[in-house]
Amino acid sequence: MQVATMTARLRTRTFRPTAPARRTHRVEVAPLELERARLAGGPEDRALYKCGCGLAFQADVSASVGCPQCGSAQAW
Repeated sequence: MQVATMTARLRTRTFRPTAPARRTHRVEVAPLELERARLAGGPEDRALYKCGCGLAFQADVSASVGCPQCGSAQAW
């Protein structure tokens, strides 16, 4: 008789699927230096060059920068 009662209980019991486990996304905080660079607009791609002719000028960072006054190539 126990088997019949158990079988009847199993038939009437409703099984509900369990909800999937929640995944927690880990948000990594950027280091302070990176955050400051982002707020400032990123790194500057300009440099200050000083030529042998005496002119100091700012220009884009490049492997080949010429002096605007005399035209000589500047070392990077």
